[in-house]
Amino acid sequence: MSKLNIKPLADRVLIEPLEAETKTASGIIIPDNAKEKPQKGTVVAVGPGTKDEKVTVKIGDTVLYGKFPRTLTEIKLEGTDYLMMRESDILAIV
Repeated sequence: MSKLNIKPLADRVLIEPLEAETKTASGIIIPDNAKEKPQKGTVVAVGPGTKDEKVTVKIGDTVLYGKFPRTLTEIKLEGTDYLMMRESDILAIV
């Protein structure tokens, strides 16, 4: 994980999604077109929060997020895909 020159605003969080599974538990290889988008990722940048609520996740946390977050924005920085979303769209810290 390289140092990114980006600072999310308010309660937004920048997440690097984990790679999709390539094999099932029984060893069957999943083709690219059948892979589901992961719903788990690593937090790489966090905003300061709002005046009423501070951000609870921190850089390096592994988080679970919904399949279709309402505030999801896909971003490509330095050749890597990231997701920008509000902290309220994060379901849990793993």
